Amino acid sequence: MNSFPRRYHAAVWDEPLIMEQGAPGRRGTVPPGPIEAAGDLLPEGMRRTTPPALPEVAEPDVLRHYLRLSQQTMGMIGISLFGTCTMKYNPRVGELLAARDQLAEIHPHQDDAAIQGLLEIVHEFDLMLRELSGMGRFIFQAGGGAAAAYVHACVTRAYHESRGELAQRRDVITTAQAHPCNPATAAAAGFNVITLPVERDGYPSLDALRAVVGDGTASLMINNPDDMGIYNPHIKEWVDLVHEAGGLCFYDHANFNGVMGRIRAAELGFDACMFMLHKTFGAPKGGGGPAVGAYGCTPELEPFLPGPLVVRTDSGYERRENEAGVGRVREFLGNLPQVVKAYSWTLAMGADGIREAADISVLANNYMETRLLAIPGVTKSFDHLTARRLEMTRYSLGEYTEETGVTAVDVQNRMTDYGVDAFWLSHEPWIVPEPFTPEAGEGWSKEDIDYWIDVLAHVMEEGRTDPELVRSAPHNQVVAQIDTASLDDPARWATTWRAYRRKNERQNEREVTA
Repeated sequence: MNSFPRRYHAAVWDEPLIMEQGAPGRRGTVPPGPIEAAGDLLPEGMRRTTPPALPEVAEPDVLRHYLRLSQQTMGMIGISLFGTCTMKYNPRVGELLAARDQLAEIHPHQDDAAIQGLLEIVHEFDLMLRELSGMGRFIFQAGGGAAAAYVHACVTRAYHESRGELAQRRDVITTAQAHPCNPATAAAAGFNVITLPVERDGYPSLDALRAVVGDGTASLMINNPDDMGIYNPHIKEWVDLVHEAGGLCFYDHANFNGVMGRIRAAELGFDACMFMLHKTFGAPKGGGGPAVGAYGCTPELEPFLPGPLVVRTDSGYERRENEAGVGRVREFLGNLPQVVKAYSWTLAMGADGIREAADISVLANNYMETRLLAIPGVTKSFDHLTARRLEMTRYSLGEYTEETGVTAVDVQNRMTDYGVDAFWLSHEPWIVPEPFTPEAGEGWSKEDIDYWIDVLAHVMEEGRTDPELVRSAPHNQVVAQIDTASLDDPARWATTWRAYRRKNERQNEREVTA
């Protein structure tokens, strides 16, 4: 048996930016000279007046630099029970299928006849998601869950406009525990947002919904189970109530992992739903990186979908614009490498595998809960409710923080010193004090889950005996605690080298003047 805790330290390099390395004239490759005639083809306003700011480094320097960065990044990939994000293992076969020589070289403007295989995958995966949801068609343009929610907000607007009711139907109803993208995208699409408070059962009451539903209702946008892991058993009554008032119902399936293969949105009466391919369907997830929010709807809403749509004909597959649709929300068909990976995962799992994965996920989450609640200082949201939770659950370190002064963020930072990833806290505003929201899912072994929980218990005990050790963490990571004072300062933000240089030159000038 390995001793606990395991010895761990992330790789650490004092690595400068690539733009700060090299020397003038140093090259890894020598590009061909400019084509003189090309200058005549460019308008005057598009021609460079100065050379581009590019690093001048040799190939070995570039290789070492990015190898070191990758080693530091990999140092943060441990056991990741990251709630609301369903951090699954991403099978390598999916990466191979979407590799450069397989997919990335396809040009989006190629003729349909030249990309029949890719169009077939898109169409077949659409059919698979229809089976899981009961919807009539899916599109994959949306670049994530928020984008898919925005698609629904736009479809809702177009639907009511087509019926001459848009001026009247201005209200979108959601709950305090719905994911923030639902109220945010509704507001961005011009709707008023009505947020129902969470009540004693872990969700708003049917009476609370009745009080706000009416002729002004445009749509209900909700996830179920919510981030407390609680499933609203009255959801069919909710949908019926909104439909009676003439509104639409959207099912945010970000928390689909524990119920996949067990419920279908259409059978509950929903008009539309979305799935996170980069969460539930085994495709990689990265902050601001590759993501797909698959948006599906009933045939009644299909005329309003963004195009192009992939359809099957007697001669094969083709893309068709949807002239009455709301317009594109992203270029072309969306992030198709992610669709290919999710298609591969779904084929490999099959219907039985998907149902089994949901069962294992629920089992693992409830095993984790039993162990977590045995740790002194850990409580859970709505702890008077004894029913099993279906997804991640909001736990609280509120009592522990009152006892020690050590916060959930402190514990989060210290846990990374033992080779596990920091837990997810909560969407703002916090409903539960000092929250943490882990999700075991179906991919982690019992040993992984046990080690993660053991680390949490160990760090909490450290906070009782040596609180400053925890407050000053991390100690074994690439970066220690940083000064956050300037993180919200627009004068210091820099997403490009040019902006970084310009803003730092200004800052230096201000410091010299002062």
